[in-house]
Amino acid sequence: MSDEMLAYCGLVCTDCNAYIAKQNDDDELRRKTAEEWSRARARAEEINCDGCKTETGELWKWCSNCEVRACAIEKGVETCAHCDDFGCNILEKFLKMSGEELRNKLNKIHASLA
Repeated sequence: MSDEMLAYCGLVCTDCNAYIAKQNDDDELRRKTAEEWSRARARAEEINCDGCKTETGELWKWCSNCEVRACAIEKGVETCAHCDDFGCNILEKFLKMSGEELRNKLNKIHASLA
């Protein structure tokens, strides 16, 4: 069994630097990640996350406003691939920015459910 934590959108939370930095209280990783994520105007002190499915933990600043996350929570699905509306406009908008890796991962999950 894998310890991989999958976000609603298909991102692997446990591979994300914001998650890793928070879990390990790693200020150097926060600093490096803030530099890498400069397009998102990230500051080192903001690089903290307990995964987008956390109910009581901390979210990275963009996750708390994520339309995909909000929709998945409202619908009560494990991931977007589990949704009856899989491939909706909200997800498509996100996937256009995120690349084919997430799309392929979600398509694989969705196909396995059929």
